[in-house]
Amino acid sequence: MSFTYDKRIIVYPHYITAGKTVAEGRRLPKELACADPNVLDMSESCKELNIPHIIEDKHYPRDWFIRCRLRVELKRPDGSFYNPEITNRRSLLIKIAQLVSKHKSKNPVPTFSGIPSPTAALPVPAAADGASAASSSAASSKGNNKKKKGR
Repeated sequence: MSFTYDKRIIVYPHYITAGKTVAEGRRLPKELACADPNVLDMSESCKELNIPHIIEDKHYPRDWFIRCRLRVELKRPDGSFYNPEITNRRSLLIKIAQLVSKHKSKNPVPTFSGIPSPTAALPVPAAADGASAASSSAASSKGNNKKKKGR
């Protein structure tokens, strides 16, 4: 019985996220990492580098809210590299981080002017009589301060 070993490299977005610590999964120094990488941007970077890859719907083990990863193949079946500049995992992560930060600058996050910001003050409905509204709220909270007796 033989087992075929998969030689492709797995790359999660946490590996190149500047906002994460080494304990949380970052594999590059903060200076080389990028802010909030996306798997789709990472895939575009691999396309620019002419490296075959696939996107897999898997979770990152240290943070189950992060979905998707890349599985990247560095070598051809004959042993030569697809991209001679990228010969190991670290050089792959550095190149992807550089290209993702370029993608982020080209495609900024869209803003919608019609949607109010979450910090905007919400309008408060005005009561017909201010004194009656204040007295009714005071009366309703008056009996709530009693301790319950019994079991």
